[in-house]
Amino acid sequence: MNLTRRFALAALTAAALALAGCASSDPLGGSSSTAGSDPSGSAAPSGAIVVGSQAYYSNEIIAEIYAQALEGAGNTVERKFNIGQRDAYMPALESGEVTLFPEYTGNLLQWLDKDTTATGDDDVYAALQAAMPDSLTVLDQAPATDQDSYTVTAAFAAEHGLSSIEDLAKVPNLTLGGPPELQERPYGPTGLKSIYGVDVTFSPTADTTVDELVAGGIQVGNVYTADPRIATDDLVALKDTKNIFLASHVVPVVNKDVADKVADTINAVSAKLTADALRELNKESTVDQKSAPDIAKAWLTDQGLAG
Repeated sequence: MNLTRRFALAALTAAALALAGCASSDPLGGSSSTAGSDPSGSAAPSGAIVVGSQAYYSNEIIAEIYAQALEGAGNTVERKFNIGQRDAYMPALESGEVTLFPEYTGNLLQWLDKDTTATGDDDVYAALQAAMPDSLTVLDQAPATDQDSYTVTAAFAAEHGLSSIEDLAKVPNLTLGGPPELQERPYGPTGLKSIYGVDVTFSPTADTTVDELVAGGIQVGNVYTADPRIATDDLVALKDTKNIFLASHVVPVVNKDVADKVADTINAVSAKLTADALRELNKESTVDQKSAPDIAKAWLTDQGLAG
């Protein structure tokens, strides 16, 4: 799994997470975590769709959107949020204890098939479909991603005419910021040079990456595409035309026993869930301090998907 997952949020954002009851766990990690449960401690009603989530605010928002969309379509829904990481919730999905879960294509694929070589959007999705356990399937992937990107300020992009990573090759004296381990990653400075012909000096900025980017201490930052600060701080995630990064789209994982029952409703949600939309939903949690149910209800209404 990609264990470099960190949102570089400012102190206000971190405080907002705590106030909103949101967790800061790595949404893409594979380490063990204590499973969550139905707060009532009771079993799900017979025939209910059991929607789960990781202990991570963005994932919980998507799960709540799924739950409310299904309720609006006349389904009985049980929520089992804050379950933790994959080694906790994947067995629950396979057994049918949980029946629907928001996931991320590339990271789930690597968890299921550590030898996969797929990186592009369509290749990853196809490989994931083939790698799913017998009792599970995936529905349509959303346009929204939660994955590594190389990001610049909008002002820097406009000044140098940047829209994709390969455009960086024409800009001299670039400093790239990110977590310390980025320096050794295949998509780090060495990958930038070999795949895109981009020369950079590396600066380990860790949780201050976005702050350094905005302040001009670095020109390029390794920022996750769902980070709400891309929206709030006027940043641009450059297009990865040569798939240096593993594509990781939001994708619903569902137990096959209920797949036909939920597919139309959940696929309609996924079609509307764009990268910009996911960043805005995350901003409403971290900055505006809204609850997941309120965020989900408003978004479904705005998209014409409320029941």
